[in-house]
Amino acid sequence: MAPAASRLRVEEHQGIVRIEFIDRNILDEANIQQIGDEISEIIDTQPQPKLLISFRNVDHLSSAALGTLITINHKIRGKDGQLRLADIDPQIHEIFVITKLNKLFHIHDNSEHALESFS
Repeated sequence: MAPAASRLRVEEHQGIVRIEFIDRNILDEANIQQIGDEISEIIDTQPQPKLLISFRNVDHLSSAALGTLITINHKIRGKDGQLRLADIDPQIHEIFVITKLNKLFHIHDNSEHALESFS
C-alpha cells in the first residue's frame, strides 16, 4: 500500500518548523490521525522542537483535532520545545476560548507575530 499524501505543508526557517494544513476541514478521524503522526515525526527529529502551526486555510476543526493538538503540545513540552498557533479563524478561536485551550496554547493573530515570539 502506498503512503498517504501529506495533509501538511511544512517548511523550516532558522530552526523553526512552520506547518500549514492543506485541508480546509479537519474533521475526518483518519486525516487527523495522519496529521498527528506527521507532526510527531517532525517533533521526534528535533532536539528542542520549535513549531508554528498556521490555521490560515482551516474553516472547521473537530474535537478530535483539538485532542491531537493537546497531545502535540505535551510532546513538544516534554522535549523542552515551543509551540505557537497562528492565523486562527475567529469562529475556531471561539472554540479555543470556550474550552479554555487559549490558556494552554500560545495563540497569535498571524504567523509573523508568532515567529517573533520564539525565544
